Amino acid sequence: MDDARTDPDLPRVARRLSAEVGPFRRALLGTARRSVALPDIPDAQIEVLRRLDEDGWSSPTALGRVLGLARSTVSNLVAAMERDELVERRLAQGDGRSTEVGLTDLARTRLAVYDASAERVLVEALGALPEGDQRALAAALPVLERLRARLEPGAQG
Repeated sequence: MDDARTDPDLPRVARRLSAEVGPFRRALLGTARRSVALPDIPDAQIEVLRRLDEDGWSSPTALGRVLGLARSTVSNLVAAMERDELVERRLAQGDGRSTEVGLTDLARTRLAVYDASAERVLVEALGALPEGDQRALAAALPVLERLRARLEPGAQG
């Protein structure tokens, strides 16, 4: 009987994946920003921008819930982003007592410029990898999407 382990060492895979994701994201953000001279926007603000770009107007409470952030954190993020003219506030539709936030045209433009830059940077880096690595990454994308979905707030275990 073959004693070779055929199952992945999940704790080791988890540690390596966790250790790689943050530095990968920071490297991509930094390189994409520098290549088009975008201002440095903190990762947490980018997450808020992405969510608003996807969902449209949202209350700070809903943003916090979806992103897994504390109310005070969202309040501070939104205040800074409003000061930088990346989001704007309005009275919530149907409820004149609460507010919601949405993207400004400046934020939409910066996201589009960043996305184009990130794509260009990644295509260049991917093109320098061996073809087998390129295929492996392409095949891993659906797995990463499913893994991310399992980690999101409210995911079914």
